[in-house]
Amino acid sequence: MSSSFRAPPVPPSDEIDLAQLLRAAWLHKKLILGASIVFGSLAGFYAYSVVPEYEVSSVLRPAAINELDALNRSEIYQLPPSAALIRVGASLESYDTRLGFFRSNPKLFQAFERPGRTLEQSFEEFNRNSIRLILTDPKKVDALSSFIGVEMTYPKGVDGVAIINGFVDYAIATERDQIAGDLRVIVKNRLSELKGKLEAARSSYQIGKEAKIAALRESDNLRRAQLQDELKALRAQLKALRGDRIAQLTEAIGIAKSLGIRKPTTPSSLGDSDRASSTGTMRTEINNQQIPLYFMGVEALEAERSALAQRRSDDFTDGRIAQIAKELQLLQANREAEVLGRRDNEDIFLGGVESLRAEEARLSALSIDISRLKLVTVDKRALEPLAPIRPKKTLIILAGLALGLLLGLAVVLGRYLFETSGSNSRNRLRASSSLAGAQLSIASREK
Repeated sequence: MSSSFRAPPVPPSDEIDLAQLLRAAWLHKKLILGASIVFGSLAGFYAYSVVPEYEVSSVLRPAAINELDALNRSEIYQLPPSAALIRVGASLESYDTRLGFFRSNPKLFQAFERPGRTLEQSFEEFNRNSIRLILTDPKKVDALSSFIGVEMTYPKGVDGVAIINGFVDYAIATERDQIAGDLRVIVKNRLSELKGKLEAARSSYQIGKEAKIAALRESDNLRRAQLQDELKALRAQLKALRGDRIAQLTEAIGIAKSLGIRKPTTPSSLGDSDRASSTGTMRTEINNQQIPLYFMGVEALEAERSALAQRRSDDFTDGRIAQIAKELQLLQANREAEVLGRRDNEDIFLGGVESLRAEEARLSALSIDISRLKLVTVDKRALEPLAPIRPKKTLIILAGLALGLLLGLAVVLGRYLFETSGSNSRNRLRASSSLAGAQLSIASREK
């Protein structure tokens, strides 16, 4: 048995037909173009209504060696060019320096002031958002790459060039004043130290001088006492010798009287006294023995004893007494001690202070013109920018046009998908109805 059943046509699939999509886009080109124009206009309105922002920058590099030569040759303050650049960079980064510049130039920062804010609050916003410091890459530190950059972003109506150049000059001047203050303190401390050393040298000299004078006087007193003791002992000795001599003379007088010797004689003459002497005879006696004292005769001995008894001083009998008297006379005044005590300018006698005086004179005469001290080289000063960095008007308008275009295309694509899905649903419904009718017809025929 044959059947006349035919399968219904396959309903279309859900795949997007690119040609139909392009056709639909072309049909709705006005919608797409309108959306692009609307969003481009909105972007243009935003680009031209927002306040433009500008950016300026300044670059600092190390100063030449000769610029800091006067300071470094002072031998009390060493500041290489690289260290000077770092100090200026630290000053530029310093919150206190920035706040000081902000307070010193209120006219430049009127645009940053807001109602209800304090000066410090207005400065905080400016400090956080406007000024940036650019440092050298630590991996590329050399003489050619060493620099410090200062950048500032500011809105229209603010004199950013004056702010950034003024801030750089203010930071350099602040650091220069700091160096001048440090230099004054160091010189003052060095001079105080040298003054203390000189005072110590004067004190040491004074103590040494007084000790020397005391030693000289003590030596004189000791020598005087020794000479006086010697003189006293010598006089006692001479007096004892005189007494002994008187006793010897008294004894010799007694012997001479008993022998009847009135005049000085000799032992030979005494033996021949009983003999008749010849007038023509001359006697010569040679004797190596000391003649006893009584041979001097009573008259001579008594005369000597009388003179010794009447003597009031024996000083003339010994030359040492005159020498002692001379030394005592010299010891009455120590001329060296007197000269030491009468010194007027004692500083010239200080020993080992020549270098201290030279350093003191050098520091006192030290004159460094700090106002001309060039700490850094301003390699690039801030210049008036040619165009703002924000907003990028052309880029914003193009982005608006592109966004409008994409939104228009999205709307067209959505409508296309919606219409395509509705048509496919109706086709599938028709196909289902046809299939069901065909099945019922076949079934009735078979019956």
